[in-house]
Amino acid sequence: MMYYGPGMGGGGWFFMWFIALAFVALTVAAVIAAIRPLTRPHAQLPASPAPAEQLLTDRFVRGDIDSEEYEQRLQTLRAARL
Repeated sequence: MMYYGPGMGGGGWFFMWFIALAFVALTVAAVIAAIRPLTRPHAQLPASPAPAEQLLTDRFVRGDIDSEEYEQRLQTLRAARL
């Protein structure tokens, strides 16, 4: 039987397994980090009124315009947005 040196010893085997496990864990984490944004649904923000509609509503609340003018301008704004 031939002997090729002292070998790794107990600590060497532990270090080798630790490095291999860390490499596998980092590889799995990298794959998950790359795939996760592609599979997650995008967050839906609540719909808020357009700034122009908000200004129009503010003018109506203050009494600057009457309800007929408010409705007419609101329809015009919404038609232009489509």
